[in-house]
Amino acid sequence: MTIHLQKSDAGTFRQTICVHQHTLFSDVAGMLGGEDSAPDPHDLYDASLAACKAITLLMYAKRKQIPLVSVDLNIDRNTSAESKGIYVLNVSVNLNGELTTEQRQRLSEIAEKCPIHKLMTAATTEVNSRVY
Repeated sequence: MTIHLQKSDAGTFRQTICVHQHTLFSDVAGMLGGEDSAPDPHDLYDASLAACKAITLLMYAKRKQIPLVSVDLNIDRNTSAESKGIYVLNVSVNLNGELTTEQRQRLSEIAEKCPIHKLMTAATTEVNSRVY
């Protein structure tokens, strides 16, 4: 899979990101010189975790016939120690549906197993950049 990114004509730092048939945008806040016209790269990174957790929970519940109606999820980012290599994401998950205590407990366990969570916490990521 290839993700293509190029600078957008609409802004100083705004980027157009093409993933399959989808188009996303990224920018930075005004205090960094951008127009704040789209999520910044940190927002997209954090949002991938939120989306993955919610989708993983919904898929699991559907497969196991658990009456999960929806997932409301919030991520609060703490970057105060990012320069030291510590990036903290505090995730709050609200499970909506007529769920038993056991089902809620199992879904809590499943939320920790989403693929993006595992990539962020247990995988070594190698980035090989070539600049032309």
